[in-house]
Amino acid sequence: MPKIKDELPKLLTIRQAAEILNVHVETLRRWGKGGKLKAIIVNERGDRRYDPRDIETFLKNRKKK
Repeated sequence: MPKIKDELPKLLTIRQAAEILNVHVETLRRWGKGGKLKAIIVNERGDRRYDPRDIETFLKNRKKK
């Protein structure tokens, strides 16, 4: 039986996502509130995580413009 950790996709922290996108973490928070880039809230404190596939799609769409 595989471990649960192996079955879950790796999620990026807000800082990691900001570095990849070359933006400030507050920009990611604004984008999340505005619906531009979906964040996954992982706990009661409101920590955000980002799916690497969403980041990749966002980058591809940004380059097209």
